Amino acid sequence: MEHADVIAYFGDDPSRTYQLIQWLPVLELLDREHPVGLMLRNHDSAEILRQRTHLAIEVHPEFAALTERYHELDAKVVLYCNNSMINFQSLLDARKLHVHINHGESDKQSMASNNAKAYDRVFVAGEAAVQRLEAGLLAFDTTKLVRIGRPQLDLSPAPVLSPTERRTVLYAPTWEGDAEYNDYSSVDTIGPEIAEAIVAVPDVRIVYKPHPKIAVSKNPAIREGHRRILEVIGDAAQAEPGAGHVAVVSGDILAVMPDCDAMVTDVSSVGLDWLYLKTDRPIFVTDRHQDPERLRQEVPVSRCADVIEAHPGIERLDVEGLTALLASRLEHDEHHLARVAMRHHYFDDNQIGDSTRRFIAEVADLVALRDGLLGEATSHGVAMLA
Repeated sequence: MEHADVIAYFGDDPSRTYQLIQWLPVLELLDREHPVGLMLRNHDSAEILRQRTHLAIEVHPEFAALTERYHELDAKVVLYCNNSMINFQSLLDARKLHVHINHGESDKQSMASNNAKAYDRVFVAGEAAVQRLEAGLLAFDTTKLVRIGRPQLDLSPAPVLSPTERRTVLYAPTWEGDAEYNDYSSVDTIGPEIAEAIVAVPDVRIVYKPHPKIAVSKNPAIREGHRRILEVIGDAAQAEPGAGHVAVVSGDILAVMPDCDAMVTDVSSVGLDWLYLKTDRPIFVTDRHQDPERLRQEVPVSRCADVIEAHPGIERLDVEGLTALLASRLEHDEHHLARVAMRHHYFDDNQIGDSTRRFIAEVADLVALRDGLLGEATSHGVAMLA
C-alpha cells in the first residue's frame, strides 16, 4: 500500500478470518474518504482476504518488519476486530490511535474483556454494551466507549435461499468458544433434537447455518453433534424432496436471514443481528447452562424470546414440546412488542444506514484528532514511540 490513513489490523490464522471478512464492505466505504489498508501477520489469511476485497493488503509476520512498516506508512488510526494476543505488538505504536471495533455484538462473557482497556477507543453497538462493560470491568474508563450501532447490518447481501411457499425456521448455533466459561453452543447438547423438532413442524423448511468454526471444530462432541444435525436434515430432505430442507455451512448468515420466519440460536451475535433485522419475527434462545435467572440477567434478549433448555437429569430435549411451541409462535408471536423495546436497548435508535454513517464519521474524527494530538506533542518536544 502506498498510503493509508486507517489500518485494519488482523494477526490470526485463516480459521478466524470471518471476523474481518464481515467488516470488508464497510471498510471499503470508509476507504472512499480515508484510505484503508489491511495489515496481516499470516500469509494464508492474506490469501483468503485478497479474494474478497480490493483494499491493499500487506503481510508482516515478523515484529521488526511490522514496526518498520508502521513508521513508513505513518497511518493515523488502527482498527482491531478481535482481541488476539498478537494485537499487542501493534498496540505498541504510540503515534497512532487504536480502536477496537469487534466482530459482533453479543452477551458472551468475552464481550466484557479487560483487553478493552488497551485501546484508545472501543466502538460498541449501544446501551447494552455500555452496561455490560461497566458491570463486567473494574476501573474501566467508560469515556473510551463510542456507540455506533452495527454497520454490517446496513448491508444487503444477495439472498442465498431458494424461494419456497413454506415457512422457514433457521437454526444458527454458535461454536464452543476458547474456554468453558465462554461456551454457549447447543450443537453438542441438544442440537440434533432441535433439528428434529423443527423438521416436525408442519409446512416448515429447516435451514441449518452453524458458526463457521463448527465445521472445523476439534472438539469430538461438537463434531458428532454437527454430524447428527446434518443427518437429521439429510433424512428430512430425502423424505420430502420438495421441502427445501438445507444446511448452509459456509457464507454470510446475513444473506440467509431475510428469507426466514423464525430462528433458534444460542447466546451469540447472531441472535442480536436477528433482533435488529427481523424484529417482527420470533426468536428462540438456548440455555446451555440451564440457569434461567442467570440467562435473564446476563442475556437481556432472552427476556423477549422463548428459552430452550434440556431439563436437568434428562438427556433428551422435549422434542414434541418444542415442535408445538415453534408451531404456536409461527401463528401467534406474543413477544413482538418486547423485541421492539429490546432492539432499542441493544442498538439505540439506529435505523438502516445510520450505523455506517456513524462509523465513518467517528473514524474521520479520530484521524483528525490523531494529527492534532501528534502536532501538540511535537510542539512540546515530546518524542513519540514508533
